[in-house]
Amino acid sequence: MAGPSLTWVPDILGKPFEQLTLPLGVDGEQGPLVATLVRSIPNPFLTTLFAPLRDVDVLYVHGWSDYFFQRDLARFWTARGARFYALDLRRYGRSLRDGETPGYIDSLEDYDVDIAAALRAMGHAPYPAGRSGSGEPDSRSRGRKLVLMGHSTGGLTLTLWAARHPGRAHAVVLNSPWLELQLGTLGRQALAPLVDMRARLDPRGAQPAVDFGYYTRAQDEIGTLPQDAHRALWRPERGFPTAPGWLSAVMEGHRRVAAGVDVGCPAMVLLSAGSTTPLSWKESMTSTDSVLVVDDIARASTRIGELVTIARVDGAIHDVFLSRPAARAIAYDALDRWARAYVVPDENVPRRGDTALVDSRVKL
Repeated sequence: MAGPSLTWVPDILGKPFEQLTLPLGVDGEQGPLVATLVRSIPNPFLTTLFAPLRDVDVLYVHGWSDYFFQRDLARFWTARGARFYALDLRRYGRSLRDGETPGYIDSLEDYDVDIAAALRAMGHAPYPAGRSGSGEPDSRSRGRKLVLMGHSTGGLTLTLWAARHPGRAHAVVLNSPWLELQLGTLGRQALAPLVDMRARLDPRGAQPAVDFGYYTRAQDEIGTLPQDAHRALWRPERGFPTAPGWLSAVMEGHRRVAAGVDVGCPAMVLLSAGSTTPLSWKESMTSTDSVLVVDDIARASTRIGELVTIARVDGAIHDVFLSRPAARAIAYDALDRWARAYVVPDENVPRRGDTALVDSRVKL
């Protein structure tokens, strides 16, 4: 196999997207690890001094059993002048290599390495080297704001990363973040000892399948999934097989959120207005979240910082930006208004010590 590329090359999404392979070291069991950074940079001749987000860099992280393919999401940010980057984490999407266990991780903190490599490539690495979470950014990013955007498990990962690295992010946007287990707090607390024991004894062992493919079916009916050769491997219909070590890592993240964390900057959480339990196919799955219990996620969102805006979008599915056109348009409009309020201005942006919570239920 050829070694990782250290230069930007054309991406599978076509122009204007490019990708960069980021070497991460070696996994003792499965060999070299890589992450992949995808970028879309606005044309400097078309980006005027009046573009509201011209000094913003966005870093997007996907969810479980997923990869970056959302062209429209990138266009939303670049149309406003922002530089857009998306990270396919180790063992996902463009970064998945033969012989690897797809999506496997036994600590969400291990993704600090992936995120650090992406931020270095974006010009947001702090210096002196090795001072994680502190120090000034390098010369390429001085004066540029970092906005973190995560979906589902990526939202959980970025929430915990921002809390461990205060001051690095200017704002956080979470798209249906997986902040609590579907069984709720009591169910998670009851299940955790068994999961942790299995994680110690057989971290990569098999677990019963819990994804019956209904979320994929809903997106196919809506028509928002990619139709390319990569989907079957990178985003299988029933998701990747899960393992005890991975589930234990996710549940530890849930425990930390439940105890309270602080991302240290304004945060926006976009959610569907309702959930559908995925035990059998229902047409409502095309207009609700069939993956998470959104009311539990809304409650958990109040524990991630001091300024959290929660937008509940009627008609949205788990990935609100892959919903039907009407719900998708409302979600983008809500994000646009929020970004103009909390990302654009430097003055009068509440930070630590200035608490506010907005729960806006957006109707179709």
